[in-house]
Amino acid sequence: MEEGDAKSPTNSQQTISDDDEIDYSTKPEFYDPELDDKDEKWIHKKRHGSDSDAVLCCPACFTTLCLECQRHEKYLTQYRAIFVTNCKIEDKQVPTQSSSKSRSRKRNRRNEGFDGSDAISTSNETLKQVCCAVCSTEVGVFDEDEVYHFFNVLPSES
Repeated sequence: MEEGDAKSPTNSQQTISDDDEIDYSTKPEFYDPELDDKDEKWIHKKRHGSDSDAVLCCPACFTTLCLECQRHEKYLTQYRAIFVTNCKIEDKQVPTQSSSKSRSRKRNRRNEGFDGSDAISTSNETLKQVCCAVCSTEVGVFDEDEVYHFFNVLPSES
């Protein structure tokens, strides 16, 4: 080992921390202390004063899909909504399971899941696939009553 190797610092040891170069006397360029308040006003305006159980996002690209929805009573990971954003309805119909359940059960179908298990009450009901408009991930179905049923989404508290 030579004398200069142990005592002389390498280039990586001579660099200083990025924190040492930051001038904290000026305000950050992209900071807005009122941004949270502005966001809250925007969401209340979009919801027209009504409450929502969650804000729904695409599980693949995190794009907002719904600001106002209702959580399913039995299937806690499923939601229904009428007003959505960044969703596209595919022409492809979702296959439904035929069932011998009564017609009165069909009226209560919103209390059933829409994940393909015991979700669909009759075979003549038409459901269309709903996908994220940004990344085309399937996020739910659209029924004949023009209600969106989401089962593949990320909910966040509203």
